[in-house]
Amino acid sequence: MKKNYPILIIFALSLLVGFFTFDQYGESWDDKSLQKYAVKSINAYATWSQQGIVSLAQDDLGNYGPFYIMLVERVTQFLSTFLPFSFPDLRHLIYFITYIAGVWAFYALAKRWLSEIPAIGATLLFMTQPLLWGHAFINPKDTPFLSLFLLSLYFGLRLFDPLKSIQPNDLTPSSRRTLALLTTLWLVSVFSLFIFTQAIHNYITSLVVSAQSGGTNIISLIAKNINEVPAETYVQRYFLLFLQARTFLFLLSSFFLIFIWYRLQPNLLRLLLVIPPAALLLGLTTSTRILGPFAGLLVTYYALRNRGRQAVPALTIYAVIAIMAMYLTWPYLWMDPVGHFFESLKVMSLYPWQGAVLFNGVNYQSTGLPYFYLPVLFAIQLTEPVWALSMAGWTVAIVSGARHLRRTPHRPDAFSGVQVSGKRGLVELALLWFVIPLIGFVVMRTALYDNFRQVLFILPPIFLMAGVAFEKIKNTKWQIALVTVCLIPGVMGIVSLHPYEYIYYNRFVGGMNGAQGRFDLDYWVISYREAAEYVNSVALPNAAVWVEGPSHLFALFAREDLKIYSWHEVERADRYEYVIATTRYDFDKTAYPEAEIVHKIMRGAALLAVIKKP
Repeated sequence: MKKNYPILIIFALSLLVGFFTFDQYGESWDDKSLQKYAVKSINAYATWSQQGIVSLAQDDLGNYGPFYIMLVERVTQFLSTFLPFSFPDLRHLIYFITYIAGVWAFYALAKRWLSEIPAIGATLLFMTQPLLWGHAFINPKDTPFLSLFLLSLYFGLRLFDPLKSIQPNDLTPSSRRTLALLTTLWLVSVFSLFIFTQAIHNYITSLVVSAQSGGTNIISLIAKNINEVPAETYVQRYFLLFLQARTFLFLLSSFFLIFIWYRLQPNLLRLLLVIPPAALLLGLTTSTRILGPFAGLLVTYYALRNRGRQAVPALTIYAVIAIMAMYLTWPYLWMDPVGHFFESLKVMSLYPWQGAVLFNGVNYQSTGLPYFYLPVLFAIQLTEPVWALSMAGWTVAIVSGARHLRRTPHRPDAFSGVQVSGKRGLVELALLWFVIPLIGFVVMRTALYDNFRQVLFILPPIFLMAGVAFEKIKNTKWQIALVTVCLIPGVMGIVSLHPYEYIYYNRFVGGMNGAQGRFDLDYWVISYREAAEYVNSVALPNAAVWVEGPSHLFALFAREDLKIYSWHEVERADRYEYVIATTRYDFDKTAYPEAEIVHKIMRGAALLAVIKKP
């Protein structure tokens, strides 16, 4: 236990810092729409069971996985009963705790390949990136997905480590055929009832309409007064009966299949005990963002690479449970699981975002970014030591892997992290997790905006490789010294930019001064909280305030007596005492350009928002 004290102290101190600062961050631009979607998704559980209806569409953000934001909504409601903070602040606290959980998963992954101090060093370097630390409090989508991805990957890899100790018993050919047949029948029959839900609803509708038109079918034979009740009532009634019967059939057939497997394969019970945590995490990760299955692919590669065909039964159970978890926590999928899932995959991979992306002083469309967009942003938004350490780690890992192959020609375990296999497993993971996706995003011109927040989940291998560089130094004191020095830029960035750490740019681009006007800074306009706090302190009672852009981000923190106007409302005031404008899209220049600027919100040389007095 003593050897875990340093990392436990680090996590405790990080949580303490978060608890003292979480109520200082503004609301992000996307939070309001996601909150509405969360409430609609939660309400769908009642309407589905009572009416057979899911009132969700693409315009409601149905293509977004709702699990995490539903969880946040419920936990926020619970915390508000005894914590004296606003809903936005409570959400920020939940986001941050989720981030720390992801950092723990990163540390646990690092320990598969690295010794204690290098693993802690890589974890600290990862955690103290100003970009990530800032997003940890304000981002309802990307950093939670990063954390869930890390947790899914860690528990997935861990699941298949002891698989050799849970091997199936030898079966007779007859028993093997019986199990294969029953499993296939279960998969086909049960999954068909879910996959074709929309088709079954349409069929019921056609039967009811036909019966009301004088046709003879099962509905006309069992329904009384078929023409005296609206067709919708009968459709709803019989569709609900179908949903209830489907649930009963699913539970009964699943119990029967498990029982048969257990009789023939007693070790199945052990599999069913160890697989669900990892599988549930994968399903919930996918129900948070459509790219969640990528974590499952990495786990599948590891399982097949190390266990071969022996891993197939466990992988099947892993996939089935993950799919069930995703389905149960994503109401938009319920009526048409396959169609809506692939629709979501298509929409989210080519997201039709219409805003301009500021990159090196030029505005681009999100689908027309230059090929060097991601590499440049990776280089200038992570702290300076990161890439030097990571490249050194890549070199060390590849060289040590090549030497190991010459000494040991047999195939080492992928991702195993055991000392005898050197760092080859880590190199393979980094290639699959970072290099190949990065090349894919660049070559396929994936739609990106708000810098690269959508692809934060591919960053961890960069820091794992930095840990390899730390480990190359054999003297413990020098290891600690190097880690300490490399953390300084990140810690300084967090302190100097608080609470706008997510706008961080390093000295490769001239810091914040060099980034101003060339790259997006406060693209989620969280500076409107500070603007509201300033106006609250100086505005006259019932003052009229014009807010350029997302006025709800200002209104959340404004005094109740202030009259807030923006382009979203038809009503206008005769005059405004103050005008609030963000620097994004040059609103600070176009909104009341002749008005006097009475206050600026800045960090360093970076101007984030202005308050004007017309």
